[in-house]
Amino acid sequence: MNAFKAFRIHERDGKISAGFERMTVDALTAGDVVIRVKYSSINYKDALAATGAGKILRKYPLNGGIDLSGEVVSSEDARYEPGQKVLVTGCGHSETLDGGYAEFARSKGDFVIPLPDGMSLFDAMGLGTAGFTAALALARMEQNGQKPAMGPIVVTGASGGVGTIAIDLLAGRGYEVVAVSGKPEADALLTSLGAAKILRRQDIDLGKRPLEAAQWGGAVDNVGGDILTWLTRTTDNWGNIASIGLAASHKLETTVMPFILRGVSLLGINSSAMPRDVRVGIWKRLATDLKPRHLDRVVTHTIRFDDLPDAFDDYVKNRIMGRTVVQIS
Repeated sequence: MNAFKAFRIHERDGKISAGFERMTVDALTAGDVVIRVKYSSINYKDALAATGAGKILRKYPLNGGIDLSGEVVSSEDARYEPGQKVLVTGCGHSETLDGGYAEFARSKGDFVIPLPDGMSLFDAMGLGTAGFTAALALARMEQNGQKPAMGPIVVTGASGGVGTIAIDLLAGRGYEVVAVSGKPEADALLTSLGAAKILRRQDIDLGKRPLEAAQWGGAVDNVGGDILTWLTRTTDNWGNIASIGLAASHKLETTVMPFILRGVSLLGINSSAMPRDVRVGIWKRLATDLKPRHLDRVVTHTIRFDDLPDAFDDYVKNRIMGRTVVQIS
């Protein structure tokens, strides 16, 4: 196979550098399935890794991009055959394995997901890790008893990839959704996705008591820190809080009172390390009962592979709403 283009990240003398290079399949990290990549996407972690703004990669050099969709070229795993459409999200790509920012990628068979019926390769990356994580959060909340009748669900970090898709999914299942966002320019998008109310995070009275007045049936939190503490204090009896991100802080300073006096559950959502059957099931649901109603609105940008290096800065500086799909080939 001829050499192909890849966006490769290096660490030299403690500094991160990244750019396009030519490489061959044999030079990719080990895997059972070779995939011709059609699309990838940009997640916050991708921008941190490519710019060096965050320590994401655990070995160097690697191709960036934690997500990819495309067609199988060859496979040593009997579950896949040439021409089959597949997707891969997370699973260590662009951390310890070469990722999706390349015209070809190689992955382990257990990480590869057959593209569900009714989903395109483009849509798979419109969802990507963000959509998968939002769907996983909702599935775990409902598995733990969450119902629309329990009250509004708060979505923090609402204008990001996980937040926008979470709003769409929750509203589609009959939940009243309250979006927390610091971006007034995102209001129209969030309302169109199903947010019934929008709160400015800077206007929220976080309170100081171990328990504040119960306001919410549950929450999907992308922020962490003081906002997550506030959610534990204000979620009503038996509500679930899905903890996904730490955009504000990795710290959580609360008490056990919400958990033992109101029965609140704090659910950790890890979109990477999970049983394969759960991963396959969530992707099938994203093509059926959890299929987003407004993915065309969530995908706010589609860019060419050549334009990728110029796209990261807006992510690092929190200037992006929704999702960006990268057309690789």
